[in-house]
Amino acid sequence: MGICFGFFGAFIIITSDLIEGLTFFAFFAGLIGLISSSIGIIWQKKSESDLSLLGNNFFQALSASIFHFFLALCFENYFINFSNEFIFAMSWQIFGVSLGAFLILMWLLEQNKANQTSTLFFLVPPVSALMAFIILNEKFSYLDLFGLSLSCIGVFIVTRCEK
Repeated sequence: MGICFGFFGAFIIITSDLIEGLTFFAFFAGLIGLISSSIGIIWQKKSESDLSLLGNNFFQALSASIFHFFLALCFENYFINFSNEFIFAMSWQIFGVSLGAFLILMWLLEQNKANQTSTLFFLVPPVSALMAFIILNEKFSYLDLFGLSLSCIGVFIVTRCEK
């Protein structure tokens, strides 16, 4: 029941964005990312690893770097403008997102069931829409608020009722 609420809440937000101009390429890129993350969470939880959280994070970052290096070879023009904004953005991606978020994710996987942790992904579209409203002054409609509420209720049901 909770997963259905979470799914429909995220679906409402994504549909609202598709109507407002989100491209199908961006939608499918996000969908592939969500499916990949879900499979990775299930695999990580099922495989008993002797690696520490930092070791797991290192190998995930290394494999992602190799994959994106080959993509960059195919599609990029090999120019980086080392401005203050670039350095700040890269620092945030490395320390805030990679180390912080992945360590929290791995810790959650050690502490909780995989399905409880994976349901948190249903909060990504609504929370992103809310952050875009607050930070970027994007539109946040009543439909978006309804989707956010459904996702929150769904995650609450899964994380609280299955213990």
